[in-house]
This record gives sequence, C-alpha cells and structure tokens, in this order.
Amino acid sequence: MKTRTMAEMVRHQDPLAMPPGATVQEACIAMHRRRVGAVLVVEHGKLAGIFTGRDAVLCLAREMDPARTALGQVMTKSPTTLRAQDRAIEALRLMNDGGFRHLPVVEEGRVLGIVSRYDFRTEEHGRMDEETGYFEVIR
Repeated sequence: MKTRTMAEMVRHQDPLAMPPGATVQEACIAMHRRRVGAVLVVEHGKLAGIFTGRDAVLCLAREMDPARTALGQVMTKSPTTLRAQDRAIEALRLMNDGGFRHLPVVEEGRVLGIVSRYDFRTEEHGRMDEETGYFEVIR
C-alpha cells in the first residue's frame, strides 16, 4: 500500500495560525470557531510554536489569565514537524512515539499545514497497529 505524503494531505488546508502576541483566550475562541485542536504560532512567516488544548489546560492549571497571557508564553516552542515529502505512516509513527495529536507540516520554516491523528485513513491506522504489534512481539 502506498501511503499519502504530507503535501497531499495538507494541499487544500488553511491552517489556523496566530502570532505569539495573541492571547490564549483569542486562540481558544478561534479554535472553537474553527473546530480545531491546535493553533500554529507564526512569527515573521516562520513557525515559532504550536498551541494546543493541552497548553490551554496548563495555562489554567497555573492560574494564568487567558485574556492576558500571550501564546508565546505557553506555546510549545520549536515543535517537532513533518516535511512535505514525509509519508502518512511516518507521521503516525512520530505521533505514536512522541505522544503528539497534532504535527505541523513545514518546508524551510514556512508552514504548509497541520495534521492530526484524525486525518489518517483506516488503512494507515491499521498498518500502524500491525507494525506496533510486530515490534511488541520481537522485544
């Protein structure tokens, strides 16, 4: 089975992106409106970080004011990324190994899009399950 590339998966995307100075509250409102779980934090046209629902929870747990806290303060800086030519199965491996739900797709620092675990087809998840089972047997 030939798996899709990241370029194929994100080619029609308009990912949610905000500057590091945007507030957590603004990001959460935008995430809710767009029904997405992550914001790509972009500065000067380059990926600076990623802000996810997990980061929002951390902000609240630390009793930070979401209306006054900038994304740059709580985002995950320099996140793990994928390249346009990376394949779906490679993305799933990376997500599985790193415990990520979202991965930005970047080419030379420029954001192309973002993928989440929900973007992958059943056969790609099936292949990952097969591989995981295989590796558990040989350990």
